[in-house]
Amino acid sequence: MISERLLANFGIALEAVFANKMRSILTGLGIIFGVAAVIAMLAIGSGAQQEILEQIRLVGVNNIVVTPVVEQEEEELEEDLGVEEKKKYSPGLTLRDVEGIKRVVPGISAISPEILLETYIIKNGLRRSAKLVGVEPAYFDLTSFNLLEGKMFNAEQLKKGEPVCIIGKSIKTRFFPTENPIGKTIKCGQHWLKVIGVLEERLISENAIANLGIRDYNMDVYAPIKTVLIRYRNRDLVTKSMLRAGGSPGPSRGRFVVIGGNNEADDDDQKAVNYHQLDRLVVQVDQTEMLNPVADVVSRMLQRRHFDVVDFEITIPELLLKQQQRTKSIFNFVLGAIAGISLLVGGIGIMNIMLASVMERIKEIGLRLSIGAQKKDIVLQFLFEAIMISVSGGLLGVAIGIFIATTISNVAEIPTIITLSSIALSFGVAATVGLIFGITPARKAASQDPITSLRHE
Repeated sequence: MISERLLANFGIALEAVFANKMRSILTGLGIIFGVAAVIAMLAIGSGAQQEILEQIRLVGVNNIVVTPVVEQEEEELEEDLGVEEKKKYSPGLTLRDVEGIKRVVPGISAISPEILLETYIIKNGLRRSAKLVGVEPAYFDLTSFNLLEGKMFNAEQLKKGEPVCIIGKSIKTRFFPTENPIGKTIKCGQHWLKVIGVLEERLISENAIANLGIRDYNMDVYAPIKTVLIRYRNRDLVTKSMLRAGGSPGPSRGRFVVIGGNNEADDDDQKAVNYHQLDRLVVQVDQTEMLNPVADVVSRMLQRRHFDVVDFEITIPELLLKQQQRTKSIFNFVLGAIAGISLLVGGIGIMNIMLASVMERIKEIGLRLSIGAQKKDIVLQFLFEAIMISVSGGLLGVAIGIFIATTISNVAEIPTIITLSSIALSFGVAATVGLIFGITPARKAASQDPITSLRHE
């Protein structure tokens, strides 16, 4: 009996909604755009959060990154630092610094030195520019790289600097499209290297490349760091070309540049010289709260080892990214609040239109009451109307929100992630708004006096 009464009231409400289609659509506009805005904003926020988490995974957790600072032109140094400061000696960032950090600094779980060379790859007449990266096995753990096939460098290869390498997925695709590269050789610069492993493909967004200075790892060739130092380049050594250029180790050395893996003197128009043996050093600490203290200790230690020449830069990518994540979270919260306000405005619109509808339909209400309808039937009728408008507006808003988020992702190339939770949240809020803001008009309709209502013109 109760279910029949509910169905009857629902049917009457449905007829009223369809009898005033335009009014119902205009009433639900606030809900439609509010739900669409909530879904779009949450999708953008989720995409930004996912991108930051991916960036944290790329740079590693609890990592401190030490990068060398290449000196300025001598005239600039003389102007900025003075003649005496210009002549200070520094050995630059070297493997000796790595051993010193391992030996002295506590709380370090791993350390990874890197040497990066711009070079080229030749195979079967195909040539392409690439990067040769001299690393130790700790590098792959710190950057969460996994082998797709093959094996890692062994102790003998690392110690003797044997001509072996691990290649990125894109290198395999371009140079070994129809064969297994494991055991094959590839010419990297002036030397042939034996491929012993292939890394899994690493997908990197353009924003990550721009914000973090991350390169396309899939086009890199990885060799033991001693292989690079012995067979390609060791900037820690004094060579004949350096002496011809009037150079000496440290900031006061003459101008020279290394091209294609060989030490060669360059013209006097070179504006900078890289005398650092290492191009990057990543230090991983055991605990997050020790990042800043360890970074400070490493900075002081390197400055002392470099004779008070600060020719290095220390950054903590994870803390920078977490700060960026917090900033984006606040921004997303503000956007979500604005979208929520539009839902609130939509609910107020429903209440206003329903109140106006009550005034227009006083005679209809009096007629229903006079033929036996109870006050709760009138309440249910108008409550159903409000809920139907808000729910249908919520469904339409969900579709529009998904469309907006997808369009933003495709056109503006901003990552967006549409989750079921965001859809459920926005739709649930829309239905709740219809319920809450429909109660007042429904009660006002039920409070009408039947006799007075019938006389109303």
